Amino acid sequence: MKTVTRADVAETIYEEIGLSRKDSNDILDMILDEITQELVRGNEVKLSSFGTFSLRDKKERTGRNPKTGVDAVITPRRVISFKPSQMMRKEINA
Repeated sequence: MKTVTRADVAETIYEEIGLSRKDSNDILDMILDEITQELVRGNEVKLSSFGTFSLRDKKERTGRNPKTGVDAVITPRRVISFKPSQMMRKEINA
């Protein structure tokens, strides 16, 4: 299995659309920045036929260090979750 990087996605934009490599990188950066900024504002990002990015607030909880077995407090934090669309699920499972 291969890992697709940001550079791979920018290269695909370059090849498919025919923009310069710099413009392809700039477009990808703008898209990712917009998604990030909307999440920072607390908004959900829904991309039709792809999926939905959303934030979840996790409460403080007690965990355990698996190496030492010592209990530790895990601080409250926000995490990003992604829920793929039905179309994406069908495509992946086909």
